[in-house]
Amino acid sequence: MSVAAHAGHAPGGVQAELLRWSPSLRIGMALLALIVAAGVFAPWLTPYDPLRQDYGAALLPPGAAHWFGTDSLGRDIFTRALFAIRTDLVIGFWTTYLPMLVGVLLGAWAGLKRGLFDAVLMRVIDTALAFPFLVLIIVILAILGPGTQNIYIAVFLVGWTMYARLARAEMLVEAGKDYVLAARTLGYPAWRILLRHALPNIVNSSIVFSMSDFVLNILLVSGLSFLGLGVPPPVPEWGAMVAEGKDFMQQAWWISTLPGFMIVLTGVALALVGDGLTHRLGDRHVTGH
Repeated sequence: MSVAAHAGHAPGGVQAELLRWSPSLRIGMALLALIVAAGVFAPWLTPYDPLRQDYGAALLPPGAAHWFGTDSLGRDIFTRALFAIRTDLVIGFWTTYLPMLVGVLLGAWAGLKRGLFDAVLMRVIDTALAFPFLVLIIVILAILGPGTQNIYIAVFLVGWTMYARLARAEMLVEAGKDYVLAARTLGYPAWRILLRHALPNIVNSSIVFSMSDFVLNILLVSGLSFLGLGVPPPVPEWGAMVAEGKDFMQQAWWISTLPGFMIVLTGVALALVGDGLTHRLGDRHVTGH
């Protein structure tokens, strides 16, 4: 097929794929794209500095000049909410997909090879999952101290275990199928069987799970900031903004409510994407495309 002919088929392929998306996936992706774009173009969407304090404009209610009002230090809440997208989504992304990458590889390898490595890995996972997730995170942060870098470390040390258990369970099913047995008979090394043959068939469930995990990690970061263990001030972060407004709920409800609305909106977008991916990836598995 010529390059021109291939190029002519590409848009149709993209359009056909979009038509297969469920309404929830379309709405979720559109909403998530809008949120991401708002974070990327935040400096051009508002005239205010997210860190600049103006005590003369403190605790102003939402209006034409300040769409989300101002906080106790006179900072524009709409501006800080937009810049907080960069903080929360970046932290949510890395605390979700780095543990996913490591956990899926370790779990899949354990399910394929079994033996001592599998036994040791499962005992480590069982020990980690025996404790509440949030309690372990708080304990680790109490040792390491608050801060963005330590949040990455704390979530990674715990988060990979869930993906490893899921991937191992999927691999135990795939390991008995004909294509894996044929690959072993042909003498393919284990890493090739894992990466080229089995992994594409087991990663879908982890991708779907990662969307809900993404939401939970954003809520986790917000909760840690609320407790004073998260992103240090004055960096804009939704949870920290909610915490800042807890002492002004009677006279300035907007300080906590509107950043909280951003958390809910992002959670809804990711939940819709996760629901849509569940159906779309399921259809791909059934139809083979």
